[in-house]
Amino acid sequence: MGRTSDANNKILSAAHALFEHRGYSALGVAEICKAAGVPKGSFYYFFDSKEALALAVIDEHWAAERRDWERLLQSDAEPLERLRQLFEATEATQRAVQDSCGAVVGCMFGNLSLEMSNQADAVRGRLQEIFEVQVEMVEAVIIAARERGDVVVADTRDAAQAMVAQLEGQVLFAKLYNNPSRLNRLWPSCLALLGVRDPQVPADSSAAAV
Repeated sequence: MGRTSDANNKILSAAHALFEHRGYSALGVAEICKAAGVPKGSFYYFFDSKEALALAVIDEHWAAERRDWERLLQSDAEPLERLRQLFEATEATQRAVQDSCGAVVGCMFGNLSLEMSNQADAVRGRLQEIFEVQVEMVEAVIIAARERGDVVVADTRDAAQAMVAQLEGQVLFAKLYNNPSRLNRLWPSCLALLGVRDPQVPADSSAAAV
């Protein structure tokens, strides 16, 4: 039982790294198994298809990322500070990856959305669910900020969707230009979006960029 579980973990780990750096379409099952160091037969013991593997990788990645989002957005810090910390953490993650592999890889969910949204309904549906949860988490913080009088927004849902979209867009630009400093522009833009005229939270981030 330990061996089969180990093979499953190796496949997931190899696929995660390959999807982040190479995307989905360019990879075959044989290459994934080779990177994982497992026979091809082991793949089909755990996964019916490469798409099924992609869904498993997405779920694993989101489980870890969601824990980070919850830790930051559900902390005891003031609402605007929680949002700023989320952006700083995103920037720091992208910079750390660039330092380790030489390139900004962007957001796995955003990358797969661009690559697969018209190819795989199951993947598209799963990604939609993830982005909806992200919007809900950000909206909860915006509502808390509005109750304190820190922000001026009429529709908190629209504002949350716009902030998640800005986050994804700036990560995409960071990848395109291989420059995590592109994310420095995100926080001031979001403050303007939220109608913050005299923010008590510093607009300049001291954290490293994504």
